[in-house]
Amino acid sequence: MIITNEQVLNALRNVEDPDLKKDLVTLNMIKDVRIEDRNVSFTLELTTPACPLKDMLKNACLNAIKFFVAKDAEVHINVTSRVTKPADISQLSQIKNIILVSSGKGGVGKSTVASNLAIALAANGAKTGLIDADIYGPSVPTMFGLVGAKPAARETEDGKTLILPIEKFGIKLLSLGFFADPDQPVPWRGPMASNAVKQLFNDADWGELDYLIVDLPPGTGDIHITITQTFPIAGAVIVTTPQQVALADTRKGLAMFRMPSINIPVLGVIENMAYFTPDELPENKYYIFGKDGGKHLATSFEVPFLGEIPIVQSITEGGDHGLPVALNRGTVLAACFSEIAGKVAQQLAISNAQSVITK
Repeated sequence: MIITNEQVLNALRNVEDPDLKKDLVTLNMIKDVRIEDRNVSFTLELTTPACPLKDMLKNACLNAIKFFVAKDAEVHINVTSRVTKPADISQLSQIKNIILVSSGKGGVGKSTVASNLAIALAANGAKTGLIDADIYGPSVPTMFGLVGAKPAARETEDGKTLILPIEKFGIKLLSLGFFADPDQPVPWRGPMASNAVKQLFNDADWGELDYLIVDLPPGTGDIHITITQTFPIAGAVIVTTPQQVALADTRKGLAMFRMPSINIPVLGVIENMAYFTPDELPENKYYIFGKDGGKHLATSFEVPFLGEIPIVQSITEGGDHGLPVALNRGTVLAACFSEIAGKVAQQLAISNAQSVITK
């Protein structure tokens, strides 16, 4: 029996993306179908290189061809990705998705999460940038070993000067800390701080990015309002620790994104410092700040729980020495951040699909 393109596509209509609730052919995720005798090849185009369902979808496609077309077919599937973006994104058109990392509470490790999330996304092949918008204590220069570094600039044909983000570990970086003396306090007033943050977006040569991660300051102040009402934000990630004193502030931070004047999708909650585990006894878990606070927060707001990050000595050491732990591929912590990055990308793809439907 001769295998046809129509048979292959009809078979693949039986494979549904569990997040987007439609089959792969309808979603236009099947490309370049080619058939030579019993050899069937095609490209499976995912919505993100960090897709946690990559292997499952690939195996489902293989099984669909074998079951609905020909048991003896030789199937070759090339898996690629094309990162989606929200339906309405006019500003910063080369940046597909701006993701805010917020907490509402200081000291919960938000900058650590933002930095390692960016690295994990880049490690999966996504073009990624990171803005450190924390005016009170910019951490990116320290966490990436760039204390004292100064970004270069270039002049455009129309005479405008653009800041060139510093590139390290495959990520484009800008921080307010690059423009201030690390030993001198900067007494920011509201308008001054807001204008400085705007420049990190508008006056920088970011080029093409799949994801731009923004590390916000604690609280729900001027910077949050400026960014959320000025730029096309795709979604926000909430970071908390398990104890009630952190959760009380984090609830307010999460609720801010649901205010009608802001209305930004919350992609989920990450629980940092979920438990302490010694490097030499990785099976031991000590819940020194309480247990499951982040999970309960996610449940109460009906948003996804994206994962737990333990307290491990290497996290602190990596941040202090400019080598975030997500770089150490093959370790438990790198795998933890990789899994969370996949879930963030997954939730973003779902949110973007819904924005296209409702537009």
